[in-house]
Amino acid sequence: MSKPKHILVIRLSAMGDVAMTVPVLRALVLQYPEVKITVVSRPFFQPFFDGIPNVNFFGVDLKERHKGFLGLLRLFSDLRKLQIDVVADLHNVLRSKVVRTLFALSGKKVAATDKGRAEKKALTSLANKVFAPVKPMVDRHVDTFKQLEFSIDLANPHLPKKATLSEEILSITGIKNQNWIGIAPFAQYESKVYPLDLMQQVIDGLAENKNQKIFLFGGGDKEIKLLNQLQNQHENVIVLAGKLKFKQELDVISNLDIMLSMDSGNAHIAAMLGVKVITLWGATHPYAGFYGYHQDSGDVIQENLPCRPCSVFGQKPCLRGDWACMTLITPERIVEKVKASIK
Repeated sequence: MSKPKHILVIRLSAMGDVAMTVPVLRALVLQYPEVKITVVSRPFFQPFFDGIPNVNFFGVDLKERHKGFLGLLRLFSDLRKLQIDVVADLHNVLRSKVVRTLFALSGKKVAATDKGRAEKKALTSLANKVFAPVKPMVDRHVDTFKQLEFSIDLANPHLPKKATLSEEILSITGIKNQNWIGIAPFAQYESKVYPLDLMQQVIDGLAENKNQKIFLFGGGDKEIKLLNQLQNQHENVIVLAGKLKFKQELDVISNLDIMLSMDSGNAHIAAMLGVKVITLWGATHPYAGFYGYHQDSGDVIQENLPCRPCSVFGQKPCLRGDWACMTLITPERIVEKVKASIK
């Protein structure tokens, strides 16, 4: 029986999770150049997949055409026209289950990523905590493709080249003649955000070196206002949020020497682009399987507390009430780590 020629890959959200699929797909098309892939995700994430050979993108419309159960039937109908051979459901939620089940009923082979929910629950449990690393999500995606007869080797990562910066981008960033440091100080949940008064000290400390230029990343009016405060009138600190399109931000990130990020989508975006990432971890933990692709575990900054991790995604309130997992990390420790990493 011949190998499938056209794989449908489903991963609708969130930003970091979608970014984690990119290294796997890069490796797949490199090792199976005869295979075509169609990625189904939110239109905003299309730039992640630009430039990957044999990968097409299908933007799902969850607000109108593909909304609700009838919308999922339309989505299946739309995708079926693409002559899909097999389906890799890397999301494994209700929406994607419906679509993959319809493909299975039509005779197509399907596989879904096992998210390891039981292991993650044991890792974050207060009583009888099993403090041990669970299989990383990237490796779980590899297992999914193996079910579809594609064995993927991630031992030698294929990372993209640094993007060429357009004149429009350079008008904001300036020509690169310094070390470029990216800082993404926000995350979806409070438990994953380093306190902003402490982050201010980090930025002030790094900005003292005029051979370094610091770019602040975020999104939305509230975050832009806070980033402007964090800039603190430093000439070598630039707020990029709200000034560039998403694809342009990706181009800047690919040119960074280092990214300092929370456990958030920006960490995975930088890792996807082959940039060294220093990550700060609070309520969550790298053991849950969401550590950046091909990153050095020595670049994790965290406090070893018996209550950690208390959450896989960071949505739970602090049981201690003091967010010690973040506040015990000193700004000096972060600054010294960034300085050492750049050297």
